[in-house]
Amino acid sequence: MDDKKILAILTKNEESGSKDFIRQIIEEDIRNKKHNGEVHTRFPPEPNGFLHIGHAKAICLNYGIAVQYGGKFNLRFDDTNPIKEETKYVDAILEDMKWLGTNWEDRLFHASDYFPILFDYAVKLIEKGKAYVDDLSAEEIREYRGTLTQPGKNSPFRDRYIEENLDLFMRMKKGEFAEGEKTLRAKIDMAHPNMNMRDPVMYRIMFKTHHRTGDEWCIYPTYDFTHGESDSIEGITHSLCSLEFENHRPLYNWFLEELEIFHPQQIEFARLNLSYTVMSKRKLIMLVEEGYVNGWDDPRMPTISGLRRRGYTPESIWDFLDRIGMAKSDNLVDYALLEHCIREELNKTANRYMAVLKPLKVIIDNYPEEKTEELEAINNPEDESAGTRKVPFSKELYIEQDDFMEDPPKKFYRLAPGREVRLRYAYFLKCSSVVKDEKGNVVELRCTYDPETKGGSAPDGRKVKATLHWVSAKHALDAEVRLYDKLFVNENPNDASEGRDFRSNINPHSLEILTKSKLEPALTRVKPGERIQFERKGYFCCDTDSTKERPVFNRTVTLKDDWLKIQRAMKKD
Repeated sequence: MDDKKILAILTKNEESGSKDFIRQIIEEDIRNKKHNGEVHTRFPPEPNGFLHIGHAKAICLNYGIAVQYGGKFNLRFDDTNPIKEETKYVDAILEDMKWLGTNWEDRLFHASDYFPILFDYAVKLIEKGKAYVDDLSAEEIREYRGTLTQPGKNSPFRDRYIEENLDLFMRMKKGEFAEGEKTLRAKIDMAHPNMNMRDPVMYRIMFKTHHRTGDEWCIYPTYDFTHGESDSIEGITHSLCSLEFENHRPLYNWFLEELEIFHPQQIEFARLNLSYTVMSKRKLIMLVEEGYVNGWDDPRMPTISGLRRRGYTPESIWDFLDRIGMAKSDNLVDYALLEHCIREELNKTANRYMAVLKPLKVIIDNYPEEKTEELEAINNPEDESAGTRKVPFSKELYIEQDDFMEDPPKKFYRLAPGREVRLRYAYFLKCSSVVKDEKGNVVELRCTYDPETKGGSAPDGRKVKATLHWVSAKHALDAEVRLYDKLFVNENPNDASEGRDFRSNINPHSLEILTKSKLEPALTRVKPGERIQFERKGYFCCDTDSTKERPVFNRTVTLKDDWLKIQRAMKKD
């Protein structure tokens, strides 16, 4: 993934619709030479978890705008809380962002880089009489803060002299006080209708080792005090945030104005809400820690690492996020559109192979015992340059169990006793008898083939109504295939009955593991991370658990496209 591909996706989708409100604002700013006509964006993750597709929306917005308008893009870790932050999260975020195609060049920053500057900013506010050291406990601060309908009340320590506040703050920095004993708070208005303006905490004492600065600091700035100032320090022109930061904007503005420093323009957009999905960090942690999924990169998770392992591509995620656009209010996006985007891409790019997921043995009675043929198969009908491959054909084959019925209903056109079908790239095949085990289960089919129908057509012009995929038994590759489905059965997982929560909507059939699947031998060349199509079954990705002896494939998406059905239904309405 690179800037050229990103620009192509953004341009293609823009041509089919109007520009979103954020791009309209930016284009107006460029025309008016605001910020000298420059555009500088950033993505500021907290390194306390793994990125998910909701984060990807912010990443693609910020980086996409920088690419579209010839601007700059920063990656900044807002690492102000040493309790929750770890290097493993930093490394995972860097990997995910590189995979998505973002390029921050030499502009990788950390809020911790600015700790000395932020400290000086805090001193400046104290000197202006706009900040004070408070002795109230965290619980008392909450009590004094008031409610949405009742104003707060001033701390008894709010009117300390500037000199006393400076002395106490310096002593906080030196580690002379215990955790929770004192905080530094902004002095704004305890009766303000916006509760974020009611003397918010700027610094708290934490004797915790920071993953970058070690034990250099024992006081740490809050996110609200750090965020806007970091944007200002970096010269960010357009600070693009999700809607939950709208109520924080007056506070960010207050800090910037009181400090008399560069003022970025904050613009809020609706966060991504995806059907059949949860993106709350707390809920995702519960899914992992309580064993509902197998780690943060489980292919059922909405994390970037989970989507990557399932087989999603950076291009498909960019396409999806650009198609849904930017809104000013929350809405629910159908998961089927995400599936449509990867399906549309893989239809063009994925090579086709034959794989029998639930095998049923077929013996061709009139095919020579020792004979093996190499039949030519098309790799990708959508891409002529992908060429062809050879597929071995022999006396014993595997077909799918559900491609045979002993007593077929009307409109079942696949294999049945006395019926003829076409084998993909091979011959016409007719079932002559059925072999069952002691429980009455069909375990083997005895069939005959017509040697005159090689390539799939009969010289006498007779037709068949079904074409089946197959794998030669003696050449088959044993594999594990993991069939993934949506993790939740309810479009809104949080819609649970009284006394229950989102976990009651977990899909018990979100993963089916097939351990006896049979693949054509060409699949030995497929490497982990490579995406392919199993003909008639869906798109799959070779998993990181794969070995040459035992390949593992994850189903990315089925061939059936629900989004197209939804679109057609919407047009009828």
